[in-house]
Amino acid sequence: MGLYDTYLAVRHRFHGGDTPEHVAIVITERDLLADGAFGTLSAALGWAFEYGADRVTVSVSVLDAAVVPTLVRELRQVDAPRRLVVRGPEDAALDDGTADFEGDAGRRARERTENQRSADAPIRITVGLGGKAEFAAAVRELATDVDAGDLDPESIDAADVSDRLVFPEEPDLVIKTGAERLSDFAIWQSVYAELYFTDVNWRDFRKRDYLRAVLDFQDRQRRFGR
Repeated sequence: MGLYDTYLAVRHRFHGGDTPEHVAIVITERDLLADGAFGTLSAALGWAFEYGADRVTVSVSVLDAAVVPTLVRELRQVDAPRRLVVRGPEDAALDDGTADFEGDAGRRARERTENQRSADAPIRITVGLGGKAEFAAAVRELATDVDAGDLDPESIDAADVSDRLVFPEEPDLVIKTGAERLSDFAIWQSVYAELYFTDVNWRDFRKRDYLRAVLDFQDRQRRFGR
C-alpha cells in the first residue's frame, strides 16, 4: 500500500464517524468490458470488508439484454472474500413485465424464499435488474396476493413492499464511478442512502478511491430524509 493510501487508511481508522456497514457499488456493462475490470471488482469487494462493511451490493446496469447471461456466468466466478450471489432479471421475472404472477401461490412463495435466501449473502450482485422494474414486480405481486385474498389491502405497508424485492436491504453508502447518475439503481432501497460520485472510471478505481468514498461518508451527518 502506497504512502497516500496509508494516510487515508489511518484517517479512516481514527475518524470518529460511523463506517458504512452496507456498501453498494453501481457500475455498467461497459465498465466490465475494460481490461482488468473483474480484478478491480474482486479487489473492491475486499476493500469493503477490510474497512468495516459487512454487506456489499453491486449493481451492473445493462443496455444490451443479450449480454446478461454471459455477465451472470462470469460474475459468479469472481474471486470474492465472502459468499456471493448473482441475480439477473429472470430470477424475479422482471424481464418484460409479462410474467404470470397469477399462477400458483406455492411458486410465488418459493420465489420469495429464494429472494430471502439470496438476501442473506454478504455479497449480492444484480445484472440488468432495474429498480423501476423490480418495484413494479413487487407491486404486481402485492396485487396478486390481494386478489387471492391472502393480503388485506388496508394493511399493506413499506415492509410488504420490501419483502417482495430481490434484495430488500437498504445500503448506507452508494458509490457510482465515472458519472453522476445511478442508472435506475434500487430506487426503493437507496432512498435514504448517502450517494458518492467519482469521476474515476471503474478500470482506474483504486483503494484510495474507495477510502475517499468511506471518509466522505464518515464526514456526513445522515438525516434519513428528515
